[in-house]
Amino acid sequence: MRASRTDRFATVPAPVHYTLFVDALGGAYAVERGGELVALSHYPTLLEAAEFRESHWPEAIESDDVEPFPRLRTQLTEYLAGHRQEFDLPLAFEGTDFQRLVWSELLRIPFGETRSYSEMARRIGHAGAARAVGLANHDNPIGIVVPCHRVIGADGSLTGYAGGIDMKRRLLDLEGALPSRLPFGAS
Repeated sequence: MRASRTDRFATVPAPVHYTLFVDALGGAYAVERGGELVALSHYPTLLEAAEFRESHWPEAIESDDVEPFPRLRTQLTEYLAGHRQEFDLPLAFEGTDFQRLVWSELLRIPFGETRSYSEMARRIGHAGAARAVGLANHDNPIGIVVPCHRVIGADGSLTGYAGGIDMKRRLLDLEGALPSRLPFGAS
């Protein structure tokens, strides 16, 4: 059987690379495709980061020096030391249109500030979609760089975070963005 014209000229997907590293938050993995960061996640240990990476990105090839990994590690170190407030990295959002809309809005939250889920929903033009914003936030594949930790409950509570409430608290504390008064019994 002969290949069709479109088959002969089909684009081959760019290879996917990953890196594993340890920083002030624990073990982490990052994934890139075509020079753009598509995933960044932190775990308490490097072993947990490696296991999660293997289960979600089994096709990825290990390569510590592929861009943007060196810049990512440098910028994360600067951020975690309190010397950087914004990241300057090429990003590729792989998700639904709604998720990409939410993740793009996350990038607009300035360092040291927070937004509620309902405020995020209003800002993207979906005023009644606070829960959907929360789900998109949870599914954010590029933690910290795309600052989903800056989204909190309408009452100021530190609601869910894929990296855990303790990590969310640490990141907001680093940024000076912890609500001054958490509600009684709130995390």
